[in-house]
Amino acid sequence: MTGGVVAVLGRAGMNFGAGMTGGLAWVYDADGSFIKKRRYHPEFADAEAFSVVPPEAQDSLKTLLEVHAERSLSGLAKAMLADWENKAQAFVRLTPKPQA
Repeated sequence: MTGGVVAVLGRAGMNFGAGMTGGLAWVYDADGSFIKKRRYHPEFADAEAFSVVPPEAQDSLKTLLEVHAERSLSGLAKAMLADWENKAQAFVRLTPKPQA
């Protein structure tokens, strides 16, 4: 990933973020296994819990899901938005680390 923003609402595989040099990724980690099992590539990306990112970033994720729900009619996105206060807490933000 070299730019843009992605929100992964399902499970993410091993080594997520390997080669990530730009952009931003949100991963829904409902059971905590994405972080616990380090299914992301820590040399390329920093992972932050939803609760510690700035409110502007939290709002941008919600807006992204709202647009997705509206355009795709995604039942999953609609269900997440209906219980946003709880569901939002399971998101993890990944930002790329500077590479030499």
